[in-house]
Amino acid sequence: MKKLPNTYVIIAILIVFCAFLTWVVPGGEYVTSEDGTLSYENVHAVPQTWQVFSAIYNGFVKQAGIIIFILVVGGAFWLLNATGAVDAGIRRLINVIGRRDKAVLVTLTVLFSLGGAIFGMSEEAIPFVGIVVPLVVSMGYDAIMGLLVVYVASNIGFSSAFLNPFTVGIAQEMAELPLFSGMGYRIFCWAFLTAILCVFVVLYARKTRKPTVEVTAIEAAPLTVRQKWVLAVLLLTVIALVLGVTLRGWYMPEITGLFLAMGILCGIIAGFPANRIADELIAGAKDILSAALVVGFASGIVIILQDGKIVDSILHGMQESLEGTGEVSSLSAMYGIQAVINFLIPSATAKAAITIPIMSPFSDLVGVSRQAMVLAFQFGDGFTNMITPTSGVLMAALAMARVPYAKWVKWIWKGVLVLLVLGLLLLLPTLFMPIAGF
Repeated sequence: MKKLPNTYVIIAILIVFCAFLTWVVPGGEYVTSEDGTLSYENVHAVPQTWQVFSAIYNGFVKQAGIIIFILVVGGAFWLLNATGAVDAGIRRLINVIGRRDKAVLVTLTVLFSLGGAIFGMSEEAIPFVGIVVPLVVSMGYDAIMGLLVVYVASNIGFSSAFLNPFTVGIAQEMAELPLFSGMGYRIFCWAFLTAILCVFVVLYARKTRKPTVEVTAIEAAPLTVRQKWVLAVLLLTVIALVLGVTLRGWYMPEITGLFLAMGILCGIIAGFPANRIADELIAGAKDILSAALVVGFASGIVIILQDGKIVDSILHGMQESLEGTGEVSSLSAMYGIQAVINFLIPSATAKAAITIPIMSPFSDLVGVSRQAMVLAFQFGDGFTNMITPTSGVLMAALAMARVPYAKWVKWIWKGVLVLLVLGLLLLLPTLFMPIAGF
């Protein structure tokens, strides 16, 4: 099987392609008149050549704040995981619940879904696949059940996130929306989709469990005092994040500082020396560096289109193609575009950098709120992550569970279709109902 190009190669191809477009697409721009109306005017395009290289530099400059945010938060979470408190807490919870197997499954589903919704748990879920799959197999279930309560659950939470800094935070910042605004409806979407998943988990459990297998619990020592304090700091961080964003208007600098303080404090509580704390922060930044770099590179695509004076031409063409189709068709088109792009660029941060700057003004033109556009980005990005072969997280999770990709696709494709339909149905109320933040 021919290896697919990595994200950087795809972005490089897109930058060159966009530079080519500046030679063939007529220039244009939207002009705001004194009375506030928006009109389209033809202008001369500015063909791009060597600018494909300087565009990458300008892209990094433009997105410097987001890149710093990603690196710092990634380092903080790496340091948190290095304390072992989160892993120990999960193990202890499983041990305490013990033989109540369906309660274990539902509890894990909700917890991992919350991880995706609040912290953007994605790669972080992979180690837990190795913990939970043997657990559910010992209960009499198959390995797919372990993937269901860990990988699928975290993906559902990621798709319908309300505090995920890597999707909601970045997309809203790029769309010039108040950070984590519209949280109420996103919480409803998360609760609705997670509840459906929990019901499916129970039904699948009844269908697949081998009745002759004895349910066992994994070994888990009681939490140490240090681990309890680390988990308490994590909980307080979540509370501070919610209160800071909703009551104090916190933005990227404050949230970045909050997570950095959380990571350092957890390291101190765990008894790490100063050098260990610094090393873990650096290791976390290295681990997530590729996602941060992708944001800068991807922003170069928009820079080329903007400098070439063809962004508004593309928007105008999209507007004309959807003219008369109504808000529903326009929002559905945005949703579909995000889902399709995910097969080429599975990184949510990369897709946000590429699509949000274009989709934001387009949503204004067709009468769809930017908040609804961001929600369409979330759903389109998240649901297809569970099937796209370009997703490194999916392939790693399948490897941990020893489930072949072909078997997984055969099992999951109907579920992905159901989620895509549910996502569209959840988007429609944003057009017809008065929802706070939308």
